[in-house]
Amino acid sequence: MLDLQLIRTQTAYVTEALARKGHAVDFGPFLEKDRLRREAIFEVESLKAEKNRVSAEIPKRKKAGQDVTETLAAMKRLSDGIAEKDAAVARMDTEQKDFLDRLPNLPADDVVAGGKENNRVVRSWGEKPAFGFAPKHHVDLVESLGIIDYARGAKLGGSGFWIYRGDGARIEWALLSYFMEEHLKDGYEFLLPPHILTEACGYTAGQFPKFKDDVFQLRGEDAEGGALRFILPTAETALVNLHRDEILDEILLPLRYFAYTPCYRKEAGSYRAEERGMVRGHQFNKIEMFQYTRPEDSDAALEELVGKAERLMQGLGLHHRVSKLAAGDCSDAMRKTYDIEVWIPSMDDYKEVSSASNAGDYQARRGSLRFRRRETGKPEFLHTLNASGLATSRILPAIVEQFQQADGSVVIPEVLRKWMGGQERLRPR
Repeated sequence: MLDLQLIRTQTAYVTEALARKGHAVDFGPFLEKDRLRREAIFEVESLKAEKNRVSAEIPKRKKAGQDVTETLAAMKRLSDGIAEKDAAVARMDTEQKDFLDRLPNLPADDVVAGGKENNRVVRSWGEKPAFGFAPKHHVDLVESLGIIDYARGAKLGGSGFWIYRGDGARIEWALLSYFMEEHLKDGYEFLLPPHILTEACGYTAGQFPKFKDDVFQLRGEDAEGGALRFILPTAETALVNLHRDEILDEILLPLRYFAYTPCYRKEAGSYRAEERGMVRGHQFNKIEMFQYTRPEDSDAALEELVGKAERLMQGLGLHHRVSKLAAGDCSDAMRKTYDIEVWIPSMDDYKEVSSASNAGDYQARRGSLRFRRRETGKPEFLHTLNASGLATSRILPAIVEQFQQADGSVVIPEVLRKWMGGQERLRPR
């Protein structure tokens, strides 16, 4: 949620920033309603003060033996007026919140306008693999290796699902174990959150109300009291709610967490031929990193998260690049995002395996996430940041494609071998 005071005092700046994200907003009608709302609040507070004054006169008049009929009538008129004004203010509050809820975060000042066409590659690591033979698509490779079963995955869950089998399940778990080991070394706390979340979690994360239809929802008998609950699309949605409605001590910051969960996405994406296989799906595994920081520390925290994701990729030996996203390609809740993108030879393209993002205080305002600054004793909004560290469903295709050999085998990255019993290659069955 955006700072209402910022909209009031720096309207032109907010308008320009939102335009860089592709959102044209006329704040004129909103600010006029905001003025009327503040006037209504002043009026109702004045009526309440008058009611308190009149109420205090009643016992005095009774004690003096005076008639209080008119005073009681005045009290009734004041009470009716207050009820009417309170109802009007409540309606205005709802309208204002609905308007603010739908506004995306402002992009950081150094984030350029536009969509994907304006994303900028800031660096790359490694070289594209060169093959002395005709390389295979990862779908053909994993099937020949017997490590992924697409047909039975679709039989169990429908299109967009698959089954890891044998060495496929082992290398998937090896990837997750590698990621977890590295995060623990860096002092991040490991969490295993619930996979089913309340509607408040989606709201705080900035995914609701706009993207409510993009998640798998549980309603009726499956949800407590008939309220909406949903299956998490990413562990970020859980981690950002960990300290909802809390005021943290400044000395605890930054808080660094990571979590493992499957991620569940209602829309598996397009079904273009080059995106067949594991590149898009309804369910995939991911380690998510998350930080709560002071405002002045969040830029450095973002660089830390990007660096961690890059080091994981470098440890695997996979050619990849880092792109800074333009404003319109950042998600609604984020002010700045870097994508770490792995090279998939069969697609002749790079695919995102981690998005590292700084939400600033946008999520904190929605979830009342605050810390108490020791110097002033006053609560302030936290900054929240997240990054995949990492998602596996595109890494496994990249491994089998980048490290495939002429005999159909695939070299296993050295960092994973200790979880594979020392095995050095995946071989055709």
